Amino acid sequence: MQTLSSSLSSLVVVCKCNVDIHSLESNVGTTLLPNNVKFITNPSNPFVKHCVKLRQSSSYRHSHASVLLLGTTPIREITKYQDTIEEKSSVIHCLLLHDGAEVPKEMCEFSDRIVRVSSVVMKKLCGMQSIDSIEAVALLKIPNSFCRVDGNHREEDFRSWFPFPHRVLVLDGIQDPGNLGTLLRSAVAFRWDGVFLLPGCCDPFNDKALRASRGSAFQLPIVSGNWDQLETLRKGFQMKMLAGHPESNSEGKRSSSLSQKLADSLVDDHVCLVLGSEGYGISKQSEEVCELINIPMAGDYESLNVSVAGGIFLFMLQPKDLH
Repeated sequence: MQTLSSSLSSLVVVCKCNVDIHSLESNVGTTLLPNNVKFITNPSNPFVKHCVKLRQSSSYRHSHASVLLLGTTPIREITKYQDTIEEKSSVIHCLLLHDGAEVPKEMCEFSDRIVRVSSVVMKKLCGMQSIDSIEAVALLKIPNSFCRVDGNHREEDFRSWFPFPHRVLVLDGIQDPGNLGTLLRSAVAFRWDGVFLLPGCCDPFNDKALRASRGSAFQLPIVSGNWDQLETLRKGFQMKMLAGHPESNSEGKRSSSLSQKLADSLVDDHVCLVLGSEGYGISKQSEEVCELINIPMAGDYESLNVSVAGGIFLFMLQPKDLH
């Protein structure tokens, strides 16, 4: 069998030739996991090592356009979503099931193949000693709805980032994967049209972010870019820029309180809502460009957890009508 290192060396060469990364990943998976393999017991198996590296390394994930998703519930959420869209496709390269676990029927349609693994392999895949709650792990393609914008983008490309840019959530330096995943989940729940990740955000396909989002990263457009690209989006769609901020700043820029009246006044506007990290808040650029809004609270509380505050903002400012 070809070794993992030699396979990945071949991968790097092919990537430079601009071969489609999704089909390329399928070839890599086939090389590392031959079609006749139905059960894996060895944690040192090259395919297992490949999957572990997908879980651990953001650069490795994106170079392979693949992600490892842990747990039946988020996998089921993704397959349920796939079942609602017109262009159904096989999104799961390989469904890895704990030996003895029942095969989830609703996942079979969207899986290229199903392989059983032993307990020791499942622990290796998950990076956990206790796997009582995890019966399935999926190797999936990173969805085409994710876009990492580089510095060579053309200004007119922004129109392809979000099909309906009426409500776009902008995350500014959200490093905690639990908070980022929860915000993605809330954005889907309240029918926002997409998420723009500014520099400093964690990878939305980080395993902890995926668990917190319950697969929401596969259900809405996500763009990773910088402020120049966000400014292109703002100008192109005449978007109103709002930012969550707990109080008026020392320079005198006031923060308006979130209210139903404010939400109603924005019904027809294209809105970008910027949320920053708990440790540092929004960036200086966000503070300068955006209209600041806060959540009125009783008592002396200065601020809420960003995922809690974000949920309130997303609910209050959600679009009133379905597309």
